[in-house]
Amino acid sequence: MELFEDIAKPLIEDLIHCKNGLLFTYGVTGSGKTFTMTGSPGEGGLLPRCLDMLFNSIGPFQAKRFVIKTDDKNGVEIQNQVDALLERQKRDSQQSVPKTPSSRQKTDPEFADMISPEEACKSENVDEDCCYSVFVSYIEIYNNYIYDLLEDAPFDPIRPKWLGGGTPVRNAEFIPPQSKILREDQNHNMYVAGCTEVEVKSTEEAFEVFWKGQKKRRIANTQLNRESSRSHSVFIMKLAQAPLDADGDHILQDKNQVNVSQLCLVDLAGSERTSRTRAEGSRLREAGNINQSLMTLRTCIEVLRENQMCGTNKMVPYRDSKVTHLFKNYFDGEGKVRMIVCVNPKADDYEETMLVMRFAEMTQEVEVARPVDRPICGLAAGRRHRNQAFRDELSRRLEERGGPSTAGNDLLDFPALPPCELVDPADDQTLPRLIEVLERRHCIRQKMTEQLNRTSNTLKSMLQQFDSQLTAKENYLHDQRGKLGEKDKIISNQKMEIERLEKKSKMLEYKIDILQKTTNIYEEDKRSLQHELETQEQRLQRELSERRRMEQRMQGMVTDTRLKWEKECERRVNAKQLEMQNKLWVKDEKLKQLKAIVTESSSGCPTERPEKPERPSRERDRTAPQKRSASPSALPTAPPVHPRHRRSQSAGGEKWVDHKPSSNLDLDTVMQPIIPNAIKVSTPSEKALSKCHKYVLRHQELASDGEIETKLIKGDVFKTRGGGQAVQFTDIETLKQECPTAPSRKRRSGSGGGAAQMDDIENRVSCLVKDDSLYMMSFICLKLPNKQT
Repeated sequence: MELFEDIAKPLIEDLIHCKNGLLFTYGVTGSGKTFTMTGSPGEGGLLPRCLDMLFNSIGPFQAKRFVIKTDDKNGVEIQNQVDALLERQKRDSQQSVPKTPSSRQKTDPEFADMISPEEACKSENVDEDCCYSVFVSYIEIYNNYIYDLLEDAPFDPIRPKWLGGGTPVRNAEFIPPQSKILREDQNHNMYVAGCTEVEVKSTEEAFEVFWKGQKKRRIANTQLNRESSRSHSVFIMKLAQAPLDADGDHILQDKNQVNVSQLCLVDLAGSERTSRTRAEGSRLREAGNINQSLMTLRTCIEVLRENQMCGTNKMVPYRDSKVTHLFKNYFDGEGKVRMIVCVNPKADDYEETMLVMRFAEMTQEVEVARPVDRPICGLAAGRRHRNQAFRDELSRRLEERGGPSTAGNDLLDFPALPPCELVDPADDQTLPRLIEVLERRHCIRQKMTEQLNRTSNTLKSMLQQFDSQLTAKENYLHDQRGKLGEKDKIISNQKMEIERLEKKSKMLEYKIDILQKTTNIYEEDKRSLQHELETQEQRLQRELSERRRMEQRMQGMVTDTRLKWEKECERRVNAKQLEMQNKLWVKDEKLKQLKAIVTESSSGCPTERPEKPERPSRERDRTAPQKRSASPSALPTAPPVHPRHRRSQSAGGEKWVDHKPSSNLDLDTVMQPIIPNAIKVSTPSEKALSKCHKYVLRHQELASDGEIETKLIKGDVFKTRGGGQAVQFTDIETLKQECPTAPSRKRRSGSGGGAAQMDDIENRVSCLVKDDSLYMMSFICLKLPNKQT
């Protein structure tokens, strides 16, 4: 009842107001589509409720049977009362022609209590100036063929049915029904050609016709449904409305003024999967055709939705299936379309139910064009009511005329004639009395004639006045209709403009969404690029500041190096001068000694050795600061002492990675610097580099002179952009050990020799040469006779 109030009742009201409608049920097999449409005893479905409301609304205004009849071209014809009576008598006399069910027959108890009196309803807005006739037809679409369920196939003795082996069937009663074809009428509406249309006058008659066709419908037993519909059934209710004439007594004999509207109640077969129903043979073929027709319906709805949403004009494939081809006009705007989705809550039907719900969701976005209103008859309203009132008044007058006369009807009552028998020739009373009565009757007739003339004149003047008013009204109506037509054109143009603007707005909204998404993407890219630009700027600023620091550092280093080299050059010059003076002094001493030896050998007696002259450079050495020689002279060979550990210049506050390869010479602690806060590794790794700021690589080898040489290759550790670690080498520090050799002869012991040795020791000092990227340092250790090191 609730479903009928919300869905079907507005369609019945539109049917009465000359508008078409389509109502169909959709769902998987076994979901209750046929039950929703038909119902059960005590609880009628949508179809019996629609019939009951229709006949409750138009019951008093129905035309007599066969006054309105259908033709073979989806239209109707109007017959007068005499032809309709002859048609009824002819149909009643023909026994071979199936009779229309009569409402006076006993009602079938199977559908007698479908609708309870409490649930009956009717439409209040019914045009009383029309006569109505209802025609019903019932068809099914089986394997994409259309069959008439109300057709009675008679026995054909010429073409009997044959068995598969070639043996005729002797007791055959019916010929298999022939499929029907679809045609298009003059109004471009689709209809089933040759379909039986039965005129019904009550709900019981209509439902009896439906039940007659329902018994012929194809059903079968499957694994999912005991009574599964194997075809799509369509029950068509056609309502013809013929206006009454100006007197409101008879139907207007103009079929162009007849309005025909229809409501189609469609029970679609359920979609099913053959893997679940285990269909074989004909059942498998039926399931394939059912699924194909439902897929075509879904495709048509999708194309309609795409044309409306995107503004395209794609062709809708209505002709791919008989179901969509039959209801093509409804989807093109010839009526309202309503769909009832039936759902089975079983968990096994989850996937099929989801497909059905997606299709139902998609259909909500499809809009069907509003149907065009039918033309309104130009006759005045209320004709039936005035005719009925006139008949009631006339019958009352006739009844009053047969009774006693009243004062108001003196003119209508003639005096009675006296007896006209003359018994006596001398009777002089009868004739004068008769003459008097006749004169009175003549006077009354003259008065009536005069009154009639006056009334006729008054009526003529009134009619002329009415004619002039009617002409003025017609002119006014003509003007108003012209204005109304112009307004309709303006409204239609405005509607078309509104539709165009709506489509344009939808397209613009779609474009705005796309532009919004593109803008968001560009903004994200812009933010990322800005962040990257800021990072690059910060990195550039750091590099610029580092460069400035490096420039300042290099300038300081260049200045220090220049000063050191100037001092070193000055020291070397002084050392070279001192060396030359020492060599000259040594030669002088040697000559003096040689002279003394020669003198002693020639005289044979020792002489006093002259006093040793002082070295000329001693005074200057005492006054001037001592200079160290860059290249010391050869000294007596002395065994090397055990070298001590020297603190490397790498020792600082930073944390170092001490890389000592396993291939180096194993010299224990010889020429090995001590580096605090160092991580010793044999192979560098990213984990060790990430924890330190400096890096040093040790390399030991034997020099060409057989001495040990240690190289310390140092660098800075910094992070890369990819998250790794990198080392930038800055300088190389070389540690080298040298052993001095002694001259060929011994020096004399004494203060002079000790002083000379001390001078040589002072000259043989370490030399430091510093370049931009190279540091070289040499250490010389000597063991002197007086145990001085």
